[in-house]
Amino acid sequence: MTSYTRTQPVSTLGKLAAPLTHPPGAEPTPGWHQSLGKGAAGIALLHAERANAGVGDWATAHAWLTTVISSGLSAGPDAGLFFGAPAAAFAIHTAAQGDPGRYRRALATLDNAVAAMTVDRLGRAHARIDAGKLPATTEFDLISGMTGIGALLLRRNPDGELLRQVLAYLVRLTEPLAQDGRTLPGWWTYLGPRNRVAPDFPRGHGNLGIAHGITGPLALLSLAARAGVVVDGQAAAIRRICDFLTAWRQEHDEAPGWPQWLTVDADGRQRPGQQAPGRPSWCYGTPGQARALQLAGIALADAALLDIAEEAMAACLDAPGQLALMVDGSLCHGWAGLLQVTARFAADARQPFVSEHLAELVDRLLAGGRPAGSQIGLLEGDAGVVLALHTAAAHAAPSTGWDACMLLA
Repeated sequence: MTSYTRTQPVSTLGKLAAPLTHPPGAEPTPGWHQSLGKGAAGIALLHAERANAGVGDWATAHAWLTTVISSGLSAGPDAGLFFGAPAAAFAIHTAAQGDPGRYRRALATLDNAVAAMTVDRLGRAHARIDAGKLPATTEFDLISGMTGIGALLLRRNPDGELLRQVLAYLVRLTEPLAQDGRTLPGWWTYLGPRNRVAPDFPRGHGNLGIAHGITGPLALLSLAARAGVVVDGQAAAIRRICDFLTAWRQEHDEAPGWPQWLTVDADGRQRPGQQAPGRPSWCYGTPGQARALQLAGIALADAALLDIAEEAMAACLDAPGQLALMVDGSLCHGWAGLLQVTARFAADARQPFVSEHLAELVDRLLAGGRPAGSQIGLLEGDAGVVLALHTAAAHAAPSTGWDACMLLA
């Protein structure tokens, strides 16, 4: 591997960013303009970050933000942090960093839409818990659910009552529920991992990933506590999730880690969905899970939790078998995501062994780990790759804080 320098990724950054400069004249797919993960809203984050850092121009960022709000924005059942009005609000708020007056009118309109849908969803969620029913993943997860809305509110209005209501709901979500004579975590979903009823998951599953599972709420509760936003029961809820993760920590030949999800067998016993560790991705793998535990350890001032998180992250980065499972450079499940998580993790780590891997990860990403196909979006396309490389080249946290949508900070 070559040694990493501050300027190494610069030429690659320019080449990757150039095709993303001009928004398309027509939407490639319906709803593309309002998608943070696949479409214009996510690409707007790239240009806002580059402009704010002085390596791009605001005209390009503005053109992409104009595309985001060029037609109707959803505030319905399909809306969440990565789609619709919340996605647009996150992108525009991120672009407004450093200039609070920028886009004030648009953000006020979006705030009202997000508030209305959040109040409605909170009411439905509490009614579901009152009825003793298990949730759909999309009720609480980062991508579509209340954790994602909370991530937006923590950025947009950290002192607001609505964020406190979301945190209170997540506290309640961590409390156990009785189901058919057995007790399950309150976040156990009746659906399979693809967010639908599945014959292979007749008793649902418990998801441990940061994108769709309980480590998302853990990261948000911990980040809020770190920011001084605390509701009744928050510390206990963080502890409850951490105790669960600690109990399900698995020892493997290469590195300790956690299953992507758990299932329940016919005897009512919880079991890991897979024995071997999966790829070291942000969305489901050890890096995202370890970052959430690290944030919890910081929030609780718990050195033992920090030890668990740092051991898992360092071992994962030293595990050739796990690294060999990576097949592309995407932010969601590839090298770019691992690089971004590692950069954020290293900034809070007590020892330097995690940061020592950053140069290697940059090399791996530059060596051809581009996203598969021709995708240009944030989570699975070139925009995410450029943003991760931009962070690495700057040797600093993102100036706009764009990776708050990943619950990394």
